[in-house]
Amino acid sequence: MKRKASSIVLGDRLEHASRFIVWTIGTSVRSAGEFVSILKRLGVEVAVDVRRFPTSRFEWFKKEELRRILGEAGIGYVHIEGLGGYRKGGYEKYMGTEEFRRAFEELLRLVESGARVAILCSERLFFKCHRRFIADELTRRGVTVIHVLEEGKTCVHKNRT
Repeated sequence: MKRKASSIVLGDRLEHASRFIVWTIGTSVRSAGEFVSILKRLGVEVAVDVRRFPTSRFEWFKKEELRRILGEAGIGYVHIEGLGGYRKGGYEKYMGTEEFRRAFEELLRLVESGARVAILCSERLFFKCHRRFIADELTRRGVTVIHVLEEGKTCVHKNRT
């Protein structure tokens, strides 16, 4: 049985997946050390970059350097461009596309693998970022999503709908 969520038809593999947790975090103006420290403290094994354009004014948050820094810390790095923001017509409209569906399925496969996953973007606060839409989709699939607000401060995602 398939079910529809935000104009996306996905399989229900994660229907009973409440045992899965995904963290979200914004790079913002954090130092590389602070960023890695937070991920390590949470036990994150794979950082999924959901920036459409994985660059930054901070050298350590540019794609290749971030991959290197995370790798040295024992954290995997995956960039899923198809989950990135800055979409013509807005992100919610984009979520109805095949490109988004494929990218979201890629994220679900990582979550289903049992790895501790964190999705990352540039914006520090999830409610000002497209991570909130991704979090909505994940929670609809039974995944618990926890947003990192700052060192030692988190909140569990609650769907807007």
